[in-house]
Amino acid sequence: MSRPVEYAVAVDRYLAATGLGTGSRRVYRIALATWAWGLVDRAAPLGRGRRNAAPPAVPLALLDTPQAARRLREAFAARSAAVGARTANRELSVLVAAVTWWRAQGWLTGDPVDGLRALPLPGPRDTGGGLDADRAREVLGLPAPLREQALWHLLHDTGASIERVLALDVDHLDLPGRRTRERLGGTPLRWGEATGRLLALLTLGRVAGPVFRTGRGRLSYRRAAEVFTAATRPLDPGGWGWTLRDLRGPGRR
Repeated sequence: MSRPVEYAVAVDRYLAATGLGTGSRRVYRIALATWAWGLVDRAAPLGRGRRNAAPPAVPLALLDTPQAARRLREAFAARSAAVGARTANRELSVLVAAVTWWRAQGWLTGDPVDGLRALPLPGPRDTGGGLDADRAREVLGLPAPLREQALWHLLHDTGASIERVLALDVDHLDLPGRRTRERLGGTPLRWGEATGRLLALLTLGRVAGPVFRTGRGRLSYRRAAEVFTAATRPLDPGGWGWTLRDLRGPGRR
């Protein structure tokens, strides 16, 4: 796919690839349009004026210029002051997801959102009963990195505890059988075809070590939880994001 010239076209292509529902795509589009104002050093309109205002035309290449990171930092600070940390954080999560996808397409060489961090908020909500089927489908369709996609699908399919899933090593998996090996003891974890494909890609060429890893070792519960909550914040009407426990649903192991 050729690199688009305009930021707005890049937004359209990203949203088309996400698989999000109509309502979520609308939320993402509004958030990404808001960042266009900051990229040209202008404050985004507020309230009804924001909904009716046409965002400025911005070349996608502007995101690869030295001034892009500074402008985004300043826009985030201004936006936080204008609408509050929760809304600004939600919009930042949308931008980070889009930039990650654009970089994966080779459309950006730099990372203009590197160093931008969400503002602290009270802890994320636990829905208690888990996400309903439609919401879970939207979460599992988010354009996340392979590691996160595999982890989220595995948690959703198996209903296992997060600690048990994060403790899995590559040699614990029976990939052809789509289950954990009997020698582990306890009830084997079983997963579906889509999860099996993701796990096969994630562990390709590996015979040992953690299934879910970082550059320094096994993925921690804390980091996995932070990534999930940040990724789901744009989908949560309250702006909090959800917890990994919500993926497991009610009555899970």
